[in-house]
Order: sequence, then C-alpha cells, then structure tokens
Amino acid sequence: MAARLKGGLCAGGDRPTSPKMEEEASTNAPKSPQESILKEETITARKWVKLEQTTYVDPTGKTRVWESVKRTTRREGVSADGVAIIPVLQRTLHYDCMVLVKQFRPPMGRYCLEFPAGLIDENESPEDAALRELEEETGYKGDILECSPALCLDPGLTNCTSHIATVVINGDLPVNLKPKQKPAEGGMW
Repeated sequence: MAARLKGGLCAGGDRPTSPKMEEEASTNAPKSPQESILKEETITARKWVKLEQTTYVDPTGKTRVWESVKRTTRREGVSADGVAIIPVLQRTLHYDCMVLVKQFRPPMGRYCLEFPAGLIDENESPEDAALRELEEETGYKGDILECSPALCLDPGLTNCTSHIATVVINGDLPVNLKPKQKPAEGGMW
C-alpha cells in the first residue's frame, strides 16, 4: 500500500511540470497579491479567528472589497497553520484502510467524518504535529510516509494553510492493538 500511496502524491518541488503547463498557468495578474491589496481592516476578532475586510484592485483595475476569515493563532517559525493526516492502517491478513474520526463541528451543526487534523505548535515540525494529532485523536502511533508542502485549502474564504501528511500505521504492533483517544484540552469530541 505504501508504494501505491507514494506514487500518487506530490510533495515539495518534485511536482511534474512542463512548459505547456507553465504557459497555461501564467496570467497578466500581478506576481504578488500584496501588489493589489490597498487596505486590510479587522471587523471582529476572537480567540481562534478574525473577520477581515480587504480592499483591493482586481486585474481589470477595479477597486473591490472582499471579506475573509483569518487565523489569530498563526505562529512565527511555523510553515503552516495546521496539518491533516491521511492515516493508512495496515494489518496482516486484512485490507489496508483509512482511519477517520467523527467530531461534532459547530459551523456544520452536526457530526462530521474527517481525517484527523490539528494546529501545528510553535517550533513543531508538520511531521511531529501529524504524529501527535494522530495519537491524540485516534490513539494510533504511526510513521510518516510523506508530507505535502503548505497548501491553502479554501483561498476564497480564508488564509488558513495546512500540510497533508500520509501516515502508515502498523496495526499488528502491540501499541496499536487497542488504540485509545487522548483528547487535548478543548478537544472536539
């Protein structure tokens, strides 16, 4: 399973590119979003997020306003806000399977099935955060197979960034036979 997963993921700078792809991706837009940002204004801020209004100039030269949500927890020296984990449980004589967690999510007003995930602590690598969050949310211990660069998952709404780590769990190890969640303070379950 590990080889199949590894072959299907792109990480770091090893993403395949071609002159045609670069040509199709290029635009006449400014090279940096900051070149077109006129003003950022905080509407309200709370413990975890803030709502901002951004005044900017679009590629046609028109001044526009955009509302966005930004994290208040972004830390210095951390490559992304958080990490999401794709945990692959491998056991002898069983099919490989992915581990999901069920958590109540207030914005959705219901329980959601999702990959384990969490914020990266100060001076913590994405890989260390992935292993910590996996153990907290599932009780499993695993090994990092691969970790993506920082990705923006919903850039039309937020500046939040995440790494996506693929973790292989050896389900035959004694430590993984009876996993028990270890919720952190303020955990969602």
